[in-house]
Amino acid sequence: MRIDISRPEPYIALVTINNPARRNALSSAGFHGLAAAWRQLGSDPSVRCIVVTGEGSQAFCSGAQLDADFSAEPAVDDMVDAALLKTGLLGKPLVAAVNGHCVAGGFELMLACDLRVVSEQALLGLPEVRWAIVPSGGGAMKLIEQIGHARAMQLMLTAELVSAATALDFGLVNSVVPAGDVLETALAFARRIASNSPLAVYMTKQSALAGRSLGWQALEADERARVRIVRESSDVQIGRRAFLDKTLPAYPDYPDYPCSPG
Repeated sequence: MRIDISRPEPYIALVTINNPARRNALSSAGFHGLAAAWRQLGSDPSVRCIVVTGEGSQAFCSGAQLDADFSAEPAVDDMVDAALLKTGLLGKPLVAAVNGHCVAGGFELMLACDLRVVSEQALLGLPEVRWAIVPSGGGAMKLIEQIGHARAMQLMLTAELVSAATALDFGLVNSVVPAGDVLETALAFARRIASNSPLAVYMTKQSALAGRSLGWQALEADERARVRIVRESSDVQIGRRAFLDKTLPAYPDYPDYPCSPG
């Protein structure tokens, strides 16, 4: 897979997740490629706005490749953090052109974007818990703040995917448009942003999000500990096998699991 960077117009960069055969799922190379793109474009003074999309019309991004082996990654949590902008604040405005299904890590990347344009046919959500995974690319830390407790918990705990129309109703996206209009609508937003004072835009984004970024960083260490518990459990193998076999997982009970308050 590739992470492609192009410059479709002056002051605007386009980042494309290019793995359409796998619904633009992210391999290790994909995660590192995204992180490198944010570093490169974030420090480029000729870039005033960034648009991110997926190759093809089927998917924006379906998150990590569940059949990929990330065990060789010495710091997988750092890799995810940098790629999905979990706790770091990208100084340049970021517009998501969600051209198809947007789930798991792809959904979490969208949560890091400032504006979101979505295809009418797209489905969005966080299906991780169905496969014994914690949505640890920013979803669990950011979603309640963005759409409220009840709707966020509905998405995170049921693992259901919602339509683009529902996402708009939830206040999760800015625009829902026909599939063929997604990129052009996102670029139109980027043009308007790029025509403004880049210094004022930068400082406005810093004022709006810098405090939240510090809060995400404070929460992140505790989240990593919880993620590790799930990652080292037998549930992971059950969920992974069910996903690959396209069957429903059957998880064991946890009679001693600390579910009570306190």
